[in-house]
Amino acid sequence: MKALVHISFGLALILFAMISQAGSKVGYVQMKIIMQSQQSLDVGKKLMAEFKPRNAELEKFRKQIQDKEAALEKDSVNLSQRDLAAKRQEIEYLKIDFDRKKNRQHEDFQLRKQEELNNFQNNVNAAVTSLGQSEGYDLILYNTGGYIGAKVDVTDKVLKLIK
Repeated sequence: MKALVHISFGLALILFAMISQAGSKVGYVQMKIIMQSQQSLDVGKKLMAEFKPRNAELEKFRKQIQDKEAALEKDSVNLSQRDLAAKRQEIEYLKIDFDRKKNRQHEDFQLRKQEELNNFQNNVNAAVTSLGQSEGYDLILYNTGGYIGAKVDVTDKVLKLIK
């Protein structure tokens, strides 16, 4: 498998060299910079704002459980064994419900995060395509390359095109 990757990378480099020598226009996008850009950060802020009410609701529920535990601890001396066991059971059910809600929220967040990342990647791809077509590039690469010269780096142009 590694040999296949090395061969593919070597062929890509040879193709890149051949295209470069033929006078073709080549560009490269640094995805690390794209993923750290303000546009990418805005996606994260959007998600945090979207889940803020649910986070607050979960925190409120967690606080209610803690308050019930504290009240039970305080009143346990005055309760019968039966009442004490019933209240402990009620708190355990609340904790189970809390864990379910927390897990559900985590799953929902992960799904939304993946959706937003896919949308962002689609926007990046559209920007790269648009740049390539409008400025006459024959090849624009990203996420591949050992050394990329400043002359072929089009990252800033792509950032300007991302919606």
